[in-house]
Amino acid sequence: MRIEHLAEEVGWSRKRLSARFRSQLGITPKRAARLVRFDHAAHLLAAGRAAADVATASGYVDQSHLHREVKAFTGLTPTAVAVAPWLAIDDVAWPGSSSPRRPPGVIAGTQPTL
Repeated sequence: MRIEHLAEEVGWSRKRLSARFRSQLGITPKRAARLVRFDHAAHLLAAGRAAADVATASGYVDQSHLHREVKAFTGLTPTAVAVAPWLAIDDVAWPGSSSPRRPPGVIAGTQPTL
C-alpha cells in the first residue's frame, strides 16, 4: 500500500502520517515497507526459491533490485542469505538491539550446526 493511500484512509496528510509513524516506531513508513518486503524475500530465499522468482514474488522490479536491497540491509548477497536462515528482520530494523547479528561461531554465509 502506498503511503499516500494509507494517509488518505486515516484522514491525515502524508507528512503527519510519516511523523506519527516515525515517532511511534522509530522508522519511516517507507523503511517499514522495505523491511516487510525484504523479510518476505529473505524467507523465500531461505526456502530455496531462485532469486529471480523471489524478486518477482516480493515486488522487486527485477533480480538486480532484489540484490541491491538484500546487500543494503544485510551486507550479504541473496545467495548468502539463502543459506543463512537465522537472519532475523529485527537485526535489520533495530540495529542497536541487544540481539546478536548471528549466533556465536557462525560465519556469514554458512549454516549453523545444531
